[in-house]
Amino acid sequence: MFTYDFGYGWYLVYGHLVPLAVFGGLALVALRRRWRWWLTALFGIVSLWALAAFVIVQALNRPVTPPSERFLARGTGRILDVGAGSGRLAIGVLQARPRATATALDIYSGYFGIEDNTPERLMANARAGRVADRLDWTVGDMREMPFADREFDAVVSAYAMDHVGDDGAVAAVREAARVIKPQGDFLLLLVNVDGWVRFVSLLPHHGLAHHPAANAERWRTLLEQEGFEVLEQGHQPATLWFLGRRRES
Repeated sequence: MFTYDFGYGWYLVYGHLVPLAVFGGLALVALRRRWRWWLTALFGIVSLWALAAFVIVQALNRPVTPPSERFLARGTGRILDVGAGSGRLAIGVLQARPRATATALDIYSGYFGIEDNTPERLMANARAGRVADRLDWTVGDMREMPFADREFDAVVSAYAMDHVGDDGAVAAVREAARVIKPQGDFLLLLVNVDGWVRFVSLLPHHGLAHHPAANAERWRTLLEQEGFEVLEQGHQPATLWFLGRRRES
């Protein structure tokens, strides 16, 4: 949990420590002073929830490993990470594919859940993950990418294309189809408000549960309309993912 600094707010990453400390302390006091059993049990249950939620958030706050072995199965090639932010997916992909290289693309302005979102933070995390020698970055908008047609062997994007609205998502997927080579892989990860998210978001104002629900059918249709064959679709905690392959044009 201290290896990387992805720039998520303190409340999001460590907020569960507050109820853990408060209700854990109350549970100890209740035990020592022999308060009513149901009150002691209530304090204990809230403490256990806070501890479990904290552990889950820490498990999510780490580099993202590709969910499918079929993604860039040959293990080599040039990858574009769209909406790379502070590097969670780029680092995880490069660690999983040690013969690949990657370019991180992000607008690096405005607020999309990462505080002080800068290329410097991205590269600091890349150095911590020992992949900085295989990662470079470009400032640009995913809806109008500053790259040539068919420039990349694969494209990835995590929790970014679902932050730019419906029209923005269409433009971003269309641009991904343009810059990827025929038969290139596209790995798309989206925020999915599932049971894990709802569990940790019992903490008031915790950001994840306020994200719009992912519409799997809509995203699958969009990928197919823009020239991708959907090879796989699946779920991970807080995540809906697709693996697409660019059709020959």
